[in-house]
Amino acid sequence: MSSSSSPRTRRFAGVAAGAAAAVLFTGCAVANSEGTSTGADSDALRVVLSQEPPTLEPCEANLTSTGVVVRSNITEPLVERDPTTGELDPLLATAWEQTGDTEWTFTLQEGVTFQDGSPFNAEAAAFSIDRAVNSDLGCNVEGYVFGDDDLGVEAVDDTTLVITTPSPDPILPLKLSFIEIVPTSTDTSAKVREPIGTGPYAVAQWDAGTRLTLERYDDYWGDAPEFASVEYQWRDEGTVRAAMITSDEADIATGLSVDDGIGDLGVAYPNNETVALRFTGDIAPLDDIRIRQAINYAVDREGIVSSLYPDGDVVAAQLIPEGVVGHNPDLEPWEYDPERAAELVQEAAADGVAVDTPITLVARNAQFPKVGEMAEVLREQMAAAGLKVELRMVDTTQHLQYQLRPFVTNEGPIALLVQHGNQAGDAQFTVEQYMSSTGAQSTFGTDEFDAILDAASQLSGDERQQAYADIFEYQNEEIVQFSFIAHQTGMLGISDRVSYEPNSASGDELRISQVTLAG
Repeated sequence: MSSSSSPRTRRFAGVAAGAAAAVLFTGCAVANSEGTSTGADSDALRVVLSQEPPTLEPCEANLTSTGVVVRSNITEPLVERDPTTGELDPLLATAWEQTGDTEWTFTLQEGVTFQDGSPFNAEAAAFSIDRAVNSDLGCNVEGYVFGDDDLGVEAVDDTTLVITTPSPDPILPLKLSFIEIVPTSTDTSAKVREPIGTGPYAVAQWDAGTRLTLERYDDYWGDAPEFASVEYQWRDEGTVRAAMITSDEADIATGLSVDDGIGDLGVAYPNNETVALRFTGDIAPLDDIRIRQAINYAVDREGIVSSLYPDGDVVAAQLIPEGVVGHNPDLEPWEYDPERAAELVQEAAADGVAVDTPITLVARNAQFPKVGEMAEVLREQMAAAGLKVELRMVDTTQHLQYQLRPFVTNEGPIALLVQHGNQAGDAQFTVEQYMSSTGAQSTFGTDEFDAILDAASQLSGDERQQAYADIFEYQNEEIVQFSFIAHQTGMLGISDRVSYEPNSASGDELRISQVTLAG
């Protein structure tokens, strides 16, 4: 059970608010950075992202490109996970406890309003959960966190919410940290582009393709953030984003590497992202486990990391990094053995497997630093094993068609370059979406394996840790849906004008309330 907290206090202390007016920027000093200026307004924070958010729909906020703007800025959940300690902190809920085998009761904050002036209460919380989990909207958070399970929600009174689950769920409060709360006026028949929430900032203006501006919500229930407004812009090239920091055209830049020219203004941090190839399993030649094993032998992980990411990334043997419940410390990365890779391809070909069928390697532009270079290396190494591979670089919207159900089905076998972040710190959030037969990002799965996943989800403590560790071992030996490449390290560009300490969640939810003016 969580302890209570004052409705005007947050675990990250805000600083006294500045003037309310926000000033838009003009001028140009860096190539491809139109609309910025070097005369920084002390009341405005300037953030440059690697890509424009495809949407600000709250039930899609676990997508990195959406959540980096939305989460804890525009909207808020009932509880939030401290990315440093892993503990759950009160937010819109002040306390919670398990009141039955399949029942949890939450006590909610009083005196909180949404940015449209409507009150936050148990009815709004119940509505938000029902919209995100039980509706036909196809919210990403449903597949990512809850799968096929619906939740029972009951607003007992304004400050009491009761939630029931189909089976005992020891980590329900953690799961609810992924549901952003919205008012009951929110559309239930379609996803919204610009949300209303209880957060410290509201959407002021979104000029598609150019910039997105947030303004401080003066009636925010918590401590007022320091900056009166936030302007987001986006640039594909890391060198351009870095130059915007060094030339005082931006205060924070995401998705940088040391090679982008950021110098001493680059701040590295351990994130929770893992890069892997995910294979389709129903189309030749990827439907043959020997081909999937061959690709694993063909990938030179050490070479990729040492040449492209020498300053912190580590070779991966599973889809979650150390520190996440269920991580298996005994798993070893696949050995780089190009000769064995070629032998497996030849063996499959001798048995009639259509190894000449082109495999499309799909990667997303600007997904992470040097993604294009990595994709090209992977294509070359797969081809060296005797496979035909075509590289396709796509934008975010196209990538989602390959990443999420319903998958593209008419383009042959696909090896999709994925970047998975387990923000919650528990393996259930990874395996249910990537390994179950109905997972939002799973192309494999069996009834037998589903039963193993379901049993693990109901355990706690050491039993839970061991069950998920065994699941990752089983995946590597019996299924081989993935070729794991690296656990990543992130880097932000942070100007001398501001102060911000990144953490493992900064790439997924950049909390503006934690940013202050330096000095």
